[in-house]
Amino acid sequence: MDPLIARLGLALAIGLLVGLERGWQERDAPDRSRTAGIRTFGISGLLGGVLAALANAVGAVSVLVGGFIAFAAILAWYKAREAAHDEDFSVTSVVAGLVVFALGALSVSGDYRAAAAGGAALAAVLASREILHGLLKRLTWVELRSALILAVMTAIVLPLLPNRTMDPWGGFNPWEVWFLTVLMASISFAGYVAVRILGNTRGLLVSSLAGAIVSSTAVTLALARNATTSEANRLALAGAASLAAMVSVLRVCAVVLIIEPSVFASVAIPAIVAALAFAVCGALLLARDSGDGEGSAIARNPFELGPLLLFALLFAVVATASAGLAAEFGGRGLLASSALAGTFDVDVSVLGALRLVEHGVPTETVGQAVLAALAANALGRLLLAVLAGPVKFWVPLAVATLIAAAMGTGAMVLLSP
Repeated sequence: MDPLIARLGLALAIGLLVGLERGWQERDAPDRSRTAGIRTFGISGLLGGVLAALANAVGAVSVLVGGFIAFAAILAWYKAREAAHDEDFSVTSVVAGLVVFALGALSVSGDYRAAAAGGAALAAVLASREILHGLLKRLTWVELRSALILAVMTAIVLPLLPNRTMDPWGGFNPWEVWFLTVLMASISFAGYVAVRILGNTRGLLVSSLAGAIVSSTAVTLALARNATTSEANRLALAGAASLAAMVSVLRVCAVVLIIEPSVFASVAIPAIVAALAFAVCGALLLARDSGDGEGSAIARNPFELGPLLLFALLFAVVATASAGLAAEFGGRGLLASSALAGTFDVDVSVLGALRLVEHGVPTETVGQAVLAALAANALGRLLLAVLAGPVKFWVPLAVATLIAAAMGTGAMVLLSP
């Protein structure tokens, strides 16, 4: 088949796909009452492809430019008449028609794969009108600010940072520190969005699991405080804290798998066994308590600038200290620094350890450091529970933590050479 015919077919298909969505949105409108429907959009894409082919044939891009301007003028004129009749101020269909024309031209004279992807993305965005408008109504200023901060962090700050180590041990790389800070904040933001979508009254279990994606330590502290004022469901609160610990362990496993898959083999089985132990203990504690306490909003927006900068600073310090200790004392120094940092923030500790793989530290040693950070973080959560919660809350949590630690350690010993 002639490649030009296939490309023209793609241009037509892009228009028909977008036209299908536009036609479905206006399916209840009377015939001949709309400027553009499925046929018009299909022809618009084909027209862009034909004019692009003509421009290539005669070697004059002005053919395509002039055709685009004429098409834009005609479409806008008809849409203006329709808008005046319907008292409609939406310009979406006009912009969609112009994009369909441009994608049709790109199908013929440019990257047809990009054109196909652009057509699918355009149709998806148009079809998401209700979802996007509903999200916009629920969006708060804090969340909008978070999106702006993320954009600045990734599009402005990150490219400006030097991508090289700046200390004698090769531990402090400004670009890597900032990139991993953005990555962890983005993962945490997914948990924050889950809490926002589900709401604060969907129950203790859902809010605890979703909040643990942001911070299992914060969840444990919030549950401990709730336990001081509620005597009826302290076992359920302890069970929810155990399930939050499970989510924390699985989240670390996901981070290891994404950032440094070679370390995952050393971490996976002990960590997953510990997570299963937390899950079983949490389920048993929830089953023994008949309370139906509702969860509160325990997740905070992870793009608050102060905590984010503090995370980056801690990560930079831990990364440099881990590299220095590993260079001076080998694996024992790395285990000590990971355990110390993990007591306060498991993400900082894990990311600092994972970065050392590229500096020659064995993956088994890094895996042990990740497990040490998880164990230290579990003990840190338990200490907070003891300080902030009643005995009937932290004793069941302590039992669950000890069982998980014992099973994880047993799995690691049995699997070690």
